[in-house]
Amino acid sequence: MRIARGKRSRGPKGRKGRRTASGALCAAVLAALAAAPAQAHDGAHGTPHWALKDTGAPSVRFRGLAAVDRDTAWVAGTRGTVLRTADGGAHWRDVSPPGAGELQFRDVEAFDARRAVVLAIGEGEASRVYRTEDGGATWTESFRNTDPKAFYDCLAFFDHRHGLAMSDPVDGRFRVLSTRDGGRSWTVLPARGMPTALEGEAGFAASGQCLVTSGPQDVWLATGGAAHARVLHSADRGLTWTAAEAPVPAGDPARGVFALAFRDRAHGLAVGGDYRPEQSSPLAAAVTADGGRTWRPADHPPPAYRSGAAWLPHSRAAALAVGPTGTDLTTDGGRTWRTVDSGSYDTVDCAADRACWAAGEQGRVARMEP
Repeated sequence: MRIARGKRSRGPKGRKGRRTASGALCAAVLAALAAAPAQAHDGAHGTPHWALKDTGAPSVRFRGLAAVDRDTAWVAGTRGTVLRTADGGAHWRDVSPPGAGELQFRDVEAFDARRAVVLAIGEGEASRVYRTEDGGATWTESFRNTDPKAFYDCLAFFDHRHGLAMSDPVDGRFRVLSTRDGGRSWTVLPARGMPTALEGEAGFAASGQCLVTSGPQDVWLATGGAAHARVLHSADRGLTWTAAEAPVPAGDPARGVFALAFRDRAHGLAVGGDYRPEQSSPLAAAVTADGGRTWRPADHPPPAYRSGAAWLPHSRAAALAVGPTGTDLTTDGGRTWRTVDSGSYDTVDCAADRACWAAGEQGRVARMEP
């Protein structure tokens, strides 16, 4: 679905030498966020906050984000733009694929500072996948959609080799691509294991988080646009799927589940709502403790539409949700949320070394700082 038309669990990443210090930092950040009043986007001295990093791209909206660690992050967005930092956001290198200026990148999955896969969305040949092995110095186009009925929204990887990309329904079922070689080649999976799509049902390419994985086999797909929002689950890397209704706003092409986050194969979060700024989005978050078989609404959800979500690494109860009107924190596994920042972000991602990044409109990229 075009919206804002919209991860993520990645392979091993991070630096072992930093885990003790960053663990203390994460605990301090979490405690302070939970106790502090809502902040403006630039925070306050001595209080955990999103610290903006100058990307030099104010005309670009970044909906694709991959946090490798505290130093390294990739962002992907409009105008065929891909940027990479290796020094914590102090400097950004434009590593956009040549000739991609007309494309809309909505998702990026990075394995490290050199290897990444990006997804461009759109009808027909506008949906493409590119891969780099040299930090973006060169790119290879590994997939170009030739079916005018397909519209790819997001991608996700189980590990450095196995991954999936999903399209809005084609002939009544969501279409799924599979790779076994780190994104070098892609194959359309058989449709027979996919439930029939509801009328008007599609995915939202809003944050790169409508398709997420956990562990070596499990993957979830978020939907909206139909009478009911749903979350589809596969336990065999996309070969067969089951569907469950999610209690978030639905019944309109602008409403549904926009982002998922799973901390393991059982515990997950769903956030979304109505992306139109003039429409309110109460009750736009849900939780599951059984791998997505059932979902229940959050007792106290975020106050507005949210397009991105991420668990704080190595935490069993803390997660962040972001959207155009702010950032929310949960410390009880998604049951209750409180706004901790008022800045506009579309997507959020946390690395294994506990560094959290966010990205959005007007070239905005930030990293959580104490």
